[in-house]
Amino acid sequence: MPTTIRMARAGTKKRPYYRIVVTSSRSPRDSKFIEKIGTYNPLLASEDPARVHIDAERAKYWLSTGVQLSDRVHVFFNRAGLVQTMPAFK
Repeated sequence: MPTTIRMARAGTKKRPYYRIVVTSSRSPRDSKFIEKIGTYNPLLASEDPARVHIDAERAKYWLSTGVQLSDRVHVFFNRAGLVQTMPAFK
């Protein structure tokens, strides 16, 4: 089963809140997921440390299994020092 780490939207209308989840790459955005490994709150200031929270230990485990990252999650992981390269944007 190919897995990916991506964001699943939560929150209400015009008040987005995202979970960073490990899920099957074939499942829809907000459907079932394997594990929640972090959160992202875009409404907080960019300097706020609570804006992006990632469980580094679980993220390293999933990266060691060869999971794919979405572009936005890749940026978050790069800033947290979990991956070293930037994705190739089209």
